[in-house]
Amino acid sequence: MDSSAFNSAELQNLINQEKQKAMVNEMVAKLTSTCWDKCITGTPGSKFSSSETSCLTNCAQRYLDLSVMITKRLQSMP
Repeated sequence: MDSSAFNSAELQNLINQEKQKAMVNEMVAKLTSTCWDKCITGTPGSKFSSSETSCLTNCAQRYLDLSVMITKRLQSMP
């Protein structure tokens, strides 16, 4: 695609979409690392124990809830 075909608004929209994708990827990486370190204490086997599964679920949910809360707070700031 010819770069001259983009107008400024389209280019800005594309840049914003790519930034959002990068932010989501970064958040997933942080969530994975944080929850793995917190919940998986031994050498993982072929499947998670029930306590590991519960911990991972709760950790991920808290992380996502906190991310939503922070995002809403930042959006409400002038």
